[in-house]
Amino acid sequence: MVSFTDAKRVVDSALASGRLAILVGRCRVLYEGRAASKLSEGDRVLIVKSDGTFLVHQSKGMSAINYQGPGAAVATDAGEKELVVVARRKKAGGPAEKIEVHFESVAFADSFPMKDDASLRLFGSERQLSDLLMGDLHLIEPGLVPLKKESEVRKGTIDILAEDKKGNLVVIEVKRRTAELAAASQLKRYVDELSERKGRVVRGILVAPGVSASAHKMLDKAGLEFFKMDYEIGNPSARIKGLQKKQKELGEFA
Repeated sequence: MVSFTDAKRVVDSALASGRLAILVGRCRVLYEGRAASKLSEGDRVLIVKSDGTFLVHQSKGMSAINYQGPGAAVATDAGEKELVVVARRKKAGGPAEKIEVHFESVAFADSFPMKDDASLRLFGSERQLSDLLMGDLHLIEPGLVPLKKESEVRKGTIDILAEDKKGNLVVIEVKRRTAELAAASQLKRYVDELSERKGRVVRGILVAPGVSASAHKMLDKAGLEFFKMDYEIGNPSARIKGLQKKQKELGEFA
């Protein structure tokens, strides 16, 4: 077991030096703020990050059972019978929030330097796949000309607005996974709104690796179309199979 004094020293030193502190022990958790809660005694993990992020985890599950986001002020108090670690945070326009973790025993306490300046790079998002398609819509249909990417409408944002060789507007909705009924409904809303606003023929094409039976049925009923898109995710780029035009790597897009 780790003494309360030593555990307090670990957390205080970590906060002062920008290290990550981890405590494991038996504790109860109290919360005050938007509401009030009490978590009875149990074995838990407390993680305190250098930016004030404060996380209490149980033995199962992905999410913290209690947490404060970055910017929390963390303080400790060690007595004879318990160690108390408190995180306080005041959000603009909201109530002050406080989490108190009362340890009746500490089995582990240590801190670690964490050097990680890398930002997350997401490959193959729907936005990035739309960027690639904008470079060559002939893959979907010969004669398609891109007009605008991410065109705002009343009920959302059209991924790609194009024009076909007959002069009809074409709404293209891109999905990176199998398109479900919600995607077909979304496309129909965009087409209906644009038809009403422009007073001209507007087609709709749903682009995805696959389409569910219910979505396919709705597309047929509404006179909308589906194009099967095959793509590969690599590092550091994604590639849509069949595009003839030289594609930029995803990192080149703003």
